[in-house]
Amino acid sequence: MKTPADGEATRWLTEDEQRTWQAYIQASMLLEDHLDRQLQRDAGMPHVYYGLLVRLSWAPRHRLRMTELAEAAKITRSRLSHAIARMEKDGWVRREDCASDKRGQNAVLTDKGFEVLKQTAPGHVDAVRTTIFDRLTPEQIEQFGDICQIIREGLQPEGADLPWLR
Repeated sequence: MKTPADGEATRWLTEDEQRTWQAYIQASMLLEDHLDRQLQRDAGMPHVYYGLLVRLSWAPRHRLRMTELAEAAKITRSRLSHAIARMEKDGWVRREDCASDKRGQNAVLTDKGFEVLKQTAPGHVDAVRTTIFDRLTPEQIEQFGDICQIIREGLQPEGADLPWLR
């Protein structure tokens, strides 16, 4: 694939592409802010912490290796470590050594963390539903899912510098 550095002219966005790009950027920033404020107000946690609790609640025995949790959350290991440390102080998670790999650690959702998640989930789901799904037709929801899947796959090619590998 040639890049402008290879001497190929820049493929500037068309007017329609620019409008779409700006709408996406603004919508994604506003959505993240809206969800973060809702979770801070209702549970005193940022959106990323809620996502980590959800991932742990889905895992067998409510535990995941830290590296798997970072990959599932699409965040750096450093950011995950900081988040887990904060949630440990709140009693929502704990770390334990990994039985199969003495170098690894598991993050474990505690009973207190599961209760916080159960109390927080209805308000968060309502915020997601009212900001996204209630505004779209069933066909748009399917298209939106397909589009997000295509973008996600394109951002994770083999050998990419992905957050959870850092």
